[in-house]
Amino acid sequence: MYLKKLFDMQRSLDSYIQTEKNISRDVFLEKGLALSVELAELANETRCFKFWSEKGPSEDNVILEEYVDSIHFLLSLGNDKQLNDLETWPANPDEEGSLTMLFIHTQVSINQFLQVPTKENYKNVWSWYGAIASNLGFTHEQILQGYINKNEKNYERQRVGY
Repeated sequence: MYLKKLFDMQRSLDSYIQTEKNISRDVFLEKGLALSVELAELANETRCFKFWSEKGPSEDNVILEEYVDSIHFLLSLGNDKQLNDLETWPANPDEEGSLTMLFIHTQVSINQFLQVPTKENYKNVWSWYGAIASNLGFTHEQILQGYINKNEKNYERQRVGY
């Protein structure tokens, strides 16, 4: 997946939000926590860890929307640290792991990146998110369209005082 378009779209959204909300301070850690929260919301919709429950996962469109919520924050963090030259989605050699383990590895990679925001750590977060997408059966096209749809929705939310 060619990511430049997404980085550009996210930069525009972030700029709009910062201007509208008059945000001038560094919100890197807040965005990092938001990414972790979105990852947890995604896990909750998949229900992959809920061994005690017989209820299945949410509909694919709900799971995809939660997934792209994370991608918004992941892109934003990359823009903040000038790591937005990532052109393609980094591969992950462990895409065959259980969904629960993929979520755990992804959370660890997020924490590592927030503590040490290097390009290598950033690429690692992307690779784990890619592994989750693969496990869920999402294509790059679905993710791109989901991101575009949610990006538009986020602009609308800002316009109506979300």
